Amino acid sequence: MAEKVAKKVKAVKKDAAIEPVDIKIYPQRSVLFVASECNPFAGTGGLADVMASLPKELAKSGEFDIRAVIPLYSDIDSAYRANFRFEGNFNVPLGWRNQYCGLFSLKYEGVTFYFLDNEYYFKRKGLYGYFDDGERFAFFSRAVLEMMQYIDYYPDIMHCNDWQTALSAIYLKTIYNSWKGYKDIKALFTIHNIEYQGQYGNEQLEDLFGLPKYAKNIVEYNGCINLMKGAIQISERFSTVSPRYASEIKNPYFAHGLEYMTTQNEYKLSGILNGIDQSSFDPSTGDKLFASYSAEDLSGKAVCKAELQKMLALPEKPDTPIIAIVSRLVAAKGLDLIKCVFEEILSEDVQIVMLGKGENEYEDYFRFMAERYSGKFRAIIAYNKDLAAKIYSGADIFLMPSKHEPCGLSQMIACRYGAVPIVRKTGGLADSITPFNDDKRSGGNGFAFESYNAHEMLYVINDALNTYHNKEIWQKLVKNAMTTDFGWKKSAEEYANLYRNMLI
Repeated sequence: MAEKVAKKVKAVKKDAAIEPVDIKIYPQRSVLFVASECNPFAGTGGLADVMASLPKELAKSGEFDIRAVIPLYSDIDSAYRANFRFEGNFNVPLGWRNQYCGLFSLKYEGVTFYFLDNEYYFKRKGLYGYFDDGERFAFFSRAVLEMMQYIDYYPDIMHCNDWQTALSAIYLKTIYNSWKGYKDIKALFTIHNIEYQGQYGNEQLEDLFGLPKYAKNIVEYNGCINLMKGAIQISERFSTVSPRYASEIKNPYFAHGLEYMTTQNEYKLSGILNGIDQSSFDPSTGDKLFASYSAEDLSGKAVCKAELQKMLALPEKPDTPIIAIVSRLVAAKGLDLIKCVFEEILSEDVQIVMLGKGENEYEDYFRFMAERYSGKFRAIIAYNKDLAAKIYSGADIFLMPSKHEPCGLSQMIACRYGAVPIVRKTGGLADSITPFNDDKRSGGNGFAFESYNAHEMLYVINDALNTYHNKEIWQKLVKNAMTTDFGWKKSAEEYANLYRNMLI
């Protein structure tokens, strides 16, 4: 709006015969992101990556005043804390409690970040997994609303993310709904993973969450409190992290019991595909790699492959394709499919490298298989970002056969490093990977299969292995993958349009 006004002012000044007129300059609109994690401060997964990139991208245009708020975890590095500005402290009412909250701020990459401090709740190792997580994030969600009146800042849109911050939207539309400054705030709630909904017994309504009795109708679902359900119902809009996932969560197979609520509110549902910070995953500048390379010059990738084989004590075979699996080792990532046909895959001329941690069942199985097939398979049961980058850069193929995947970032990262993805057509995998095997060998940036079926996956893996040995076609496919635009610019504009529509 400000840009349009500026153009109009310029046009008026060009014509001296036209008298100056008063033109209303509309104020910058404000968006406050509310989240339980954000890189580089504190993160465990995709939400932290989104919070690291999306607010920054939105802030670039200057159309919106972008701010974000997260808890002040003890995990946040002292290097960032040294630059925090103490804004003051206030008390947060929550049920029968009245708790201290300290407020700190930091301007970082064009975004104002707020950090809410309470050592009882957040001076702990890690972010989640405590018996009182419900109380911890209820405090945080309520503190976000109290912060607004303390600093006299009332955003036009409060953008909440996942169940940990669902209560911010619920508090806004119940307790604070008629308060001065709050009544015009619009709420957007984004679902990053519908499996985790924030479910508690109905007896916790007042004592734990400090909600009025009438709010029971908002948060109750299937006989218990469901915070995600409440946020979906009460927010002006809600969204997911890919268009396909927005469609899928209306289906019982994907919705984990919330299909009636998502279907009932589908008129206010949007699906916007996440992006990645492409500069962070650039093989031409990556200092974590054995060698740099680009889509135009892949010679460095061959070096990365050879060095990866040396590092992992695999036979140094430049013409044997390496299949990489970088994943949490949990059922949702399709590991049952891999287990079902793993030995059949290993019977081919391949090498497989796995990196990840997760459920004991999968860790133990892949450790055993690494011992049994020591000349072909390596399993590194760990989380290691530096090693992940080396694996992506040294691999030829990236396998990601998820049972469900709201968005997925690994397939995008793999493309950036020229590891051609094999994915199942679900969620963001379907939205980000165009199947080469469905496109007459002329386009696409990966391989894909539809059904959650191990032998359908195996068929596509074999198709990829056969394609790999046609070097001319394979290099074209690698270039397609590496040059796919997975940046945040397009997605940020879609969010900006959503904000604009909410503010009409």
